[in-house]
Amino acid sequence: MVIVMKPSAPKEEIRKIHDKMIELGCQVHPSEGDNYYLLGLVGDTSKFNQSQILANPHVDRVIRVTHPFKLAGRLFHPEDTVIDIGGHKIGGNNKPCIMAGPCSVESEEQLLTIARAVKSSGAQLLRGGAYKPRTSPYSFQGLGEEGLKLLLKAKEETGMPIVTEVMDTETFGTVEKYADVLQIGARNMQNFPLLKRAGRSNKVILLKRGLSATIEEFLMSAEYIMSEGNSKVILCERGIRTFETYTRNTLDISAIPVIQELSHLPIIVDPSHATGKWSTVEPLSKASIAIGAHGLIIEVHHEPECALSDGAQSLKPAKFEKLMNSINKIISINA
Repeated sequence: MVIVMKPSAPKEEIRKIHDKMIELGCQVHPSEGDNYYLLGLVGDTSKFNQSQILANPHVDRVIRVTHPFKLAGRLFHPEDTVIDIGGHKIGGNNKPCIMAGPCSVESEEQLLTIARAVKSSGAQLLRGGAYKPRTSPYSFQGLGEEGLKLLLKAKEETGMPIVTEVMDTETFGTVEKYADVLQIGARNMQNFPLLKRAGRSNKVILLKRGLSATIEEFLMSAEYIMSEGNSKVILCERGIRTFETYTRNTLDISAIPVIQELSHLPIIVDPSHATGKWSTVEPLSKASIAIGAHGLIIEVHHEPECALSDGAQSLKPAKFEKLMNSINKIISINA
């Protein structure tokens, strides 16, 4: 609910309403412009008597907000959020940020080879999994903290900030010590204890859309994080489950402009997981950048045929370099 005060409303009257709403159990987020003053209410306002609020002569109107995501929504935060990660700015009108690296950290040689290659091609952030959620319990689950140490070594050599997944609250603190960006994967998008823990972190959170999540559910998961105090959230569209079986998932490219309309948070795209096929990564990447995505997160492996996870969707360094050249052309055209 939003209470719109009249331009002539005395500050004393605004304060009275502000304090009254807090007494009724709401969080109040004021927003002041040249010709308006808004009181945004976060909480259960379903039982509020709207006519009683309007009875105050200094209230212009009361707006019921239909969207339940208030912190992630644009109404109280109309300006784009821009997140700085080691000097790389994501969101707003900044140049799209490219995150690249292997699905899983397998060895020091493997990681450093890939890190050097993606850095040379223009990637800004290094992605790599140390803790891996896998469909099969018999698949490679990652190197754990040893993988995090290797990621840190790669960061020290290349200067690239680290993006890696956090799977549960038990290992959250460990991952938090090493990573610059903590990724919450699609399977954990509605792991509410994990979202709350992420909200108490001071690290940037990369939140991926769930396999069958609506856009509202996606933004409500971001709301969970932000309600705990962490506003540094980056959203990631990575494909949703549909009836189509030719690809692993279906990239919902329409989610990019829709989310940019509804939310101020940056939105990037994961074209690798979107379809699970390396041959589709380049066209989906170019389409995502052309439509206005704030960045991409791409899987790269120098020997994808030997990769311990997701080799079929990983680009070889030469193909990644070609992709980066194509992306830079699109960016220059859009500029």
